[in-house]
Amino acid sequence: MQKTEQQKKTHELVLENRRILKATGVADVEGFDETKIYAMLGDTAFIIGGKDLKVISFSAESGDLSVEGEIDSVEYKNSLSRKAGLFDRIFR
Repeated sequence: MQKTEQQKKTHELVLENRRILKATGVADVEGFDETKIYAMLGDTAFIIGGKDLKVISFSAESGDLSVEGEIDSVEYKNSLSRKAGLFDRIFR
């Protein structure tokens, strides 16, 4: 399977004082609430954890994501397992 241009895009992460996170190379924001933000970097999941999290801006065209809040963790996974069940719980 060939990778698309979006999957080949480079990814950069800047965290300022654990309050502002700026990321590039983000393909999509799959879901979010006040404690987690689920984004995709091609076929890799990017999960931001914390408190009072807010997506300030996201551009699918440029791949830029800005998040504000108390950021406790950043986690990368090969994929989001049980995707439907996970997002069903987020949006209840």
